[in-house]
Amino acid sequence: MSTGQITDVPGILVGQQQNTEALTGCSVIITEAGAIAGVDVRGSAPGTRETDLLNPINLVEKVHGICLTGGSAFGLDAASGVMKYLEEKQIGMDVGVARVPIVPAAVLFDLAIGDPHTRPDLEMGYQAASIASSNPITTGNYGAGCGATVGKLAGFEYCMKAGIGTASIKISDEITIGALVAVNAVGEIRNPATGQTIAGPYDRNNEQLLDSDSLLKQTAHKVLFPGTNTTIGVVAINTSLSKVEATKVSQMAHDAFARTIYPAHTMYDGDTIFTLATGGPKLPVDLIGAMAAKVMEQAILNAVYSAESIGNIPAYNQI
Repeated sequence: MSTGQITDVPGILVGQQQNTEALTGCSVIITEAGAIAGVDVRGSAPGTRETDLLNPINLVEKVHGICLTGGSAFGLDAASGVMKYLEEKQIGMDVGVARVPIVPAAVLFDLAIGDPHTRPDLEMGYQAASIASSNPITTGNYGAGCGATVGKLAGFEYCMKAGIGTASIKISDEITIGALVAVNAVGEIRNPATGQTIAGPYDRNNEQLLDSDSLLKQTAHKVLFPGTNTTIGVVAINTSLSKVEATKVSQMAHDAFARTIYPAHTMYDGDTIFTLATGGPKLPVDLIGAMAAKVMEQAILNAVYSAESIGNIPAYNQI
């Protein structure tokens, strides 16, 4: 398994902030020179910002940052802090009278695990952007993964802790592809190499994972709240892509969700993947898309393996 990080990709900086008492946070990717971007939203309950402008038919080509954040829709405010920081650095789209930083964002729901009245805000987003660097990323209970959980098909009281994960793969001597992902799925997480369920609905009394197939049948008529689960991530690569190609890479990267998360792309998830291309030698899009799925898969597993238990919510390393 890759031990790399998304910051192995030239031109990618990452900063994270979290509130460990409220159990929420944000993870910010900065591309100071701008990056061609695409997005694909597969979940039916997304919380996003500035994703329409990434549609290939629309004008804006480059973004200057991506904000992955907790706090549900309230957390989108963190992206304003990223914009404020970039504006101070005079980074953004030149519109004549000002430079407007383009910072798409996606949120996950973590209000149930900590303090629902404390969410990532403009200040937290600014702080995360201000410390963004190419240094190693702390994974698990940090940034947007601070309050992330998985395995909620039997109810929140059966969930397990997940978090933020990252990975990278060298495609050639010149080109590296990386991923950053906050894993907060309603479903369970499986290691596709072994078929083993590594996190999911966990019975604390019997100390065992519950079968998700059985739970899906049992909860077929149970009302869950849309938007209360979501896996959000970013793929980055130092190659040249058009917006159309970047969008296609985002679509193909969702294969990683299908391989590792069961079920994925539900009515209760807002599953979203952004793709950033910082420029470089051209490669076939199908190759990039296949590698995007592979590196995202590794990042998802990293998010689960590096998570730490909180209170009565166990993590993989505990069970």
